[in-house]
Amino acid sequence: MFPFPYSLTRAGVIMSPTPGDELEAEGVLNPATGHSDDGTLYLLPRMVATGNVSRVGLARVVIEHGVPVGVEREGVVLQPERSWERGAKNSGTEDPRVTFVPRLGLHVMTYVAFGPLGPRTAIATSTDLREWTRLGPALFEFDDSLDIDLNLFHNKDTVFFPEPVTAPDGVESFAVLHRPMWDLGEIKPGELRTVPAGTADDRQSIWISYVPVAEVMEDIRSIVLWRGHRMLAAPESPFEQLKIGGGPPPVLVDEGWLVLYHGVTGEIDNAFTQQQKVNYSAGGMILDAADPTKILARTTEPLLAAETEDERSGIVPNVVFPTAIERIDGQLFVFYGMADSKIGVARIDRL
Repeated sequence: MFPFPYSLTRAGVIMSPTPGDELEAEGVLNPATGHSDDGTLYLLPRMVATGNVSRVGLARVVIEHGVPVGVEREGVVLQPERSWERGAKNSGTEDPRVTFVPRLGLHVMTYVAFGPLGPRTAIATSTDLREWTRLGPALFEFDDSLDIDLNLFHNKDTVFFPEPVTAPDGVESFAVLHRPMWDLGEIKPGELRTVPAGTADDRQSIWISYVPVAEVMEDIRSIVLWRGHRMLAAPESPFEQLKIGGGPPPVLVDEGWLVLYHGVTGEIDNAFTQQQKVNYSAGGMILDAADPTKILARTTEPLLAAETEDERSGIVPNVVFPTAIERIDGQLFVFYGMADSKIGVARIDRL
């Protein structure tokens, strides 16, 4: 491995809840981003209404002197309407990530569908960031070598790579990062924690799966059918002792694929509740451009930790949660959730 070659520098808060707006009463956070055909940059924030019901909004990013400084809201583009997004006690379309995939000519959104049995990864596509076609929850092909059915488990923090790679089986594929959650006791009290065969670490980690390009080009609905599952990275450093999860869609840089992620310390009470005893920080990895299962560099200290008042005080205190990266006038910026309440932006600099 080589030293991680990037740093993060805060650039400010760009979105806060509108006072009196019921749809934002419990925060705006964890946004996706995307460009319209005319090059306009948009934010797709998670908007949380009273009762912890989440929707995905759309807001034009205001840029001054090459730096994002605010947004102009344009409404809601995705809300819990389908059965897998709505439950008797939990409902939501949460934490969107959007990857523009040139081969498909589509924006591909992964989001957390919080339905009757808890959080699952779901997928939708769009040509304009405004109208989204749901393709349903992700489905995991059974792999006998793992001796486990990944469809049984909650899953979050999912992002597609923008360009195809060669999967371990030699097939040109779209790669996707995701985070399985192994505690079945959250669904069925008393059920044992189960992990895949050969997995020594049962903490929540970043996994990688693949979808053959040829199948998706023939039928876009195939993009929900994933195979070739394997663990990519598990918690290592002190700032990620509890778990790690994927952040923004990977960005191709000179060194390989730039991947930002979140690392968590503290204590989780229950996956279905807003946590109060955790600390989220941002870390980073560089993956090999041709084979993203190879980690070439990784941070041992946080790139960004909860230090400002906006990051330390909110619906869930002490949270820095990166979810989108954009290049503006040649400069990379990361957009991140702040204490599950606001949205911040930080500049990504090469060391």
